Amino acid sequence: MLLSDAVKRDRTTARRVCLLQTLWQERYLTREQLISRVEGELGGGCFGDTAWKDAFYRDLRAVKAALSAAGYRLLYSRNPTRVGYYLRNQLAVGPELAKILDGSVAEVDAAQIAVLKGLAMAERFRLGFSISETAYNVVAYRIQQRNPALGVVESNRLALLQRERT
Repeated sequence: MLLSDAVKRDRTTARRVCLLQTLWQERYLTREQLISRVEGELGGGCFGDTAWKDAFYRDLRAVKAALSAAGYRLLYSRNPTRVGYYLRNQLAVGPELAKILDGSVAEVDAAQIAVLKGLAMAERFRLGFSISETAYNVVAYRIQQRNPALGVVESNRLALLQRERT
C-alpha cells in the first residue's frame, strides 16, 4: 500500500518500480528496450528531456541495489545472441510470462502450420502484417487504459513510438 502510494506521488519511484517489474519478467533487454517499456507504462519523457541518461542509470543502480539486497544479481550481457540486462541464474523470462508463453505454444496446431506452409508468400505476409497490426492496436489500447487522460491519438502515438524502439 505504501509503495503504490509512493508510485502515484513520485515519478522516480514509479520509474524504478516499473524497471524492477520489467526486469523481473523479461531478460536481455537493452537500455533502449527498458526505457521503451517504462515509457509505455508511465508515458513518454518520464526519464526527463535533457538528463534522461543520468536518470536511467541512477534508477538502474537503485534497482540493482534492491535486487542485490534480495539475493539477485543484475548483469549485462554483450553476447551477440543475447544482449542486454538479465538476472543471473534466472530463466530467460519470468514465471508469469513463461506461463503465458507455455499457453501460447500449447495452442499451436500442426494442422495450422501445414495450412500456413501451403499459402502463397503474399498471403503469409498479409497474415503476418495483420498480427503485427493487431499487437500494435493492443499496445495502444493498454496504454490508454493505464492512462485514461490520454486520448486515442496520443495512445496510438506512444504505441507507435514503442514499436519503433523495439
